[in-house]
This record gives sequence, C-alpha cells and structure tokens, in this order.
Amino acid sequence: MSPGPPVQPTADGSGGEAARRRGDEPARPQGERRRVPVPLLKRRMPSGRGATEQPNATGDDDAALDAPFWLALVLTGVATGLLGDLMMWLLFGVQHLAFNYSSGAFEQAVERGSDLRRVGALAVAGVVGGAAWYLLRRYTKGEKSEVDDAIWRGDARLSLRRCFGTSVISEVVIGMGASIGQEQAPKLMGAASGSVVSGWFGLTQGQRRLLVACGAGAGLAAVYNVPLGGAFFTIEVLLGTTLLPAVLPAVACSFIATLTAWSYLPSHATYIDIPAYHFTATIMVWALVVGPIVGALASGYIRLIGWVSYHRSAGPAIVPTMVGAFVVLGLVGLQYPQLFGNGKDIVHDVFLGKGTLVLLLALFMLKPLMTALCLRSGAAGGLFTPTLATGALVGAFMGTVWSHLWPGSPAGAFAMVGAAAMIGASMQAPLAGLALVLELTRSGFPLTVPMMAATVIATAVARYVDGYSIYSARLPAER
Repeated sequence: MSPGPPVQPTADGSGGEAARRRGDEPARPQGERRRVPVPLLKRRMPSGRGATEQPNATGDDDAALDAPFWLALVLTGVATGLLGDLMMWLLFGVQHLAFNYSSGAFEQAVERGSDLRRVGALAVAGVVGGAAWYLLRRYTKGEKSEVDDAIWRGDARLSLRRCFGTSVISEVVIGMGASIGQEQAPKLMGAASGSVVSGWFGLTQGQRRLLVACGAGAGLAAVYNVPLGGAFFTIEVLLGTTLLPAVLPAVACSFIATLTAWSYLPSHATYIDIPAYHFTATIMVWALVVGPIVGALASGYIRLIGWVSYHRSAGPAIVPTMVGAFVVLGLVGLQYPQLFGNGKDIVHDVFLGKGTLVLLLALFMLKPLMTALCLRSGAAGGLFTPTLATGALVGAFMGTVWSHLWPGSPAGAFAMVGAAAMIGASMQAPLAGLALVLELTRSGFPLTVPMMAATVIATAVARYVDGYSIYSARLPAER
C-alpha cells in the first residue's frame, strides 16, 4: 500500500501533527501557504482559518527579513539620503555658476542671462559631459550602472565608481541646462548604496535585489520629498509586488532616506503654493474623456524614448553629437527658456494655471523632443520630471479647450489630473503616479477621484497599446 500524503506544516509555521494531537490546531487545508517567519503566537483563530489566506501575508521567499537585512536597510536609507543631498548640492552649485541662480524659479535665472550665456552654457555642458561620459564608459567598460536591468534580469550588483561618475556628470549637465531629469542620480546612488552594503553584510542575492530596489526608490523619495511615492515606485515599478515582505522594507527605506535628506533639503512639498482645486462635474467628465488620449500619447512618447535610447551616440562621436544637441536646445531655449533644465518650473507654472494656449501647445511639443534629443546625444539622465511636465502641459492645454465648452474648473486643476495620468501610464504604475502628484503638491486631494479615473484609463490604454514603460523601453540590447 502506498504511503499517504506527507503532513504539511500549519499556516503559522508550527509543527502540524503534534499540535493537532493536542487539539490546538485544526487540520491544515492542502495547498495553504506557509507563514515565514514563524509567528510568536502559534494558536489559530477560533475559526481555524490561517493568517496566510490573506495573499500578502506569505513568507519572505529568498529575501529573509532578518536582523542583518534590517541593519543593512537602515544604513542604505541613511546613505541614500546623504548622497541625495550631495547630488542636489552639486546641481544647485552648477546652476549658480552657470546662471547665477540662487533661489526661486530656475527659468527666471535663465531669462536674466544673455543669449550668449544661455547657448554658451549648454555648449560647455556638451563638451564637458560628452568627454566625461566617453572616458567614464571607456575605462569602466563592463561595469554595471543600469539599475532597472540589474534588478529585473541581473544579480543586482552595481559598480559604485561607474554609478557615482554617471550621477555627477548627469547633475552637472542638468545644472547647465540639459533637458533631462535630475532624479536618476539619487536613484542610481541609492541603488549603488544598497549593492555595496549588501556586500558588507554578505546578503543573499534575493536580499541584495530587494535592498537595491529599496535604495533606488528611496533616492527618488529623498530628493523630491515624496516618501510614499518613492515606496510605491519601489514595489510597483522595480519589484512588481505588493506582498508585505516587499512593502515593509520599501516603506522603511523611503522614509529613512527622506528624513535624512531633510538635513539639507527642505521638508515642505516641492510645489508649495498650489491651490486646493475643488472637484467639479466638468473635470470628472473631462478625466474620462482625456484618459484614453493621454494613454495613446504616453505610448508614442515611450516609443520615442526607446528609439533614442537604443540609438544614442557612443564612442568618441559622443562629444560633437552632444555639443550639437545641447546647442540646438540652447537656440530653441532663447525663445522658450522653460525648456532649460528638467522641467520643474514648467510643472509649477501650469499647476498654477499660467500660460496661453499657444505657449502650452508649443511647450508640449518641444519638451519631449528636447529631452529625447539630449538622450540621443548620449547623455544619461532621468525622465520623471520631463514626463510629469509633458502630462501637465497636455492636461492644461486640453483642459483649457474643454473649459470653453463647459466652464467650471481652472487650468491648473486639469494640469494636475493630466500629470498623474501621464506619469501613471508612462511608468505603468498608476499607484505611484497618483501618490507622486499628491505628495508633490499636498493640495491635490480634492481631485483624487478624477485623477484616479484618468490615470487608470490612461495606464490601461498604454498597457494594451504597447505595454512598455519609460524604464523597460530604455533597457540596453541583450548581448
């Protein structure tokens, strides 16, 4: 006679057979998930149902949340916050040297500069950035600095020197006006911190992967003061799971890095004077209409980013290519100084409802093109704020047109809904998109429902049309 099925451990991890003989445990259903780590309380609820019937209460898998991991996480969070401060200090210092910028809107400092200074600063950025990236990539060939690729397909090991060099060069050229996002440097340094610290503690590959992802998301959180958005970015974009063993360290690392970054960066919202726009029927209906449009636009934008990333300049040709691209940006920026930098001031202006229809349309067409041009030249930088700006411009433009047909909401309210929808669709991360816009303003909560409607529709459309995100589209070719 063949032996019966093996006795399965109970849902709380205790020894099932002995407990059942004592009458402490009901029979465990076949296939029930095992709880790891084993809880202190071994007795089940009177119903006999297991705690792991809630899907996120499962085990730690290959990333045990043990004491060494938590200590490594704290160190990674602190390092990420301090390195985020360093990157922003470098960015502000370069902006001051290039355009005498000290406070207020960066675009105003650019406007005060002469035409020669504007174009000249970007030309110098092309020479410095092109030469520096060529040398860095030549002498660190084979060393890894692609965070997303390392987490999704690799062993999550990153080269500290290549990550640091890439981050410094990126902030320097952005400070001189390059139209790329500033968040890649702190994201990269947070991830590199996790990689280094995991080596110190001898963590497993699963633990290292989790720690590197937490550091990357915490870098975004620290420099934009968006701890919740950074945690959502970690679990939704980098890890693709909302299981508790991933959520806990993501939230912890994000708040630790943000708190640490307050030692230099301000603790208030990035956009501090945005009105608390009211919910109206017109913006609710508009959100349902504009969602598919934003989703389709996001798909095209992602394809553009993927194409320029694959065809970006490399080798010695990067220097003249980058100089040429940056000079083109400078010349266009003589008419539209808002295009200088990552796009933070564009977002601020449209959230406040500023800008004519003609200006909004022009910036909507030019901002993604200038960002793509910079990436095509071989520059490395982020896409968060340029994408946020593109969505805000789409929302403000289409909302202003809509208001002529159905008045009731200001252009700034439409801009916030459009920004959330574009970020959610472009990142393929609706929760992160919503959380980021709400935290960046801390005044958008009355618009939560139309934001959610537009974001879920836009993300769904982008997913069914193509399925790539601004991160998966930039992955390097497999060799």
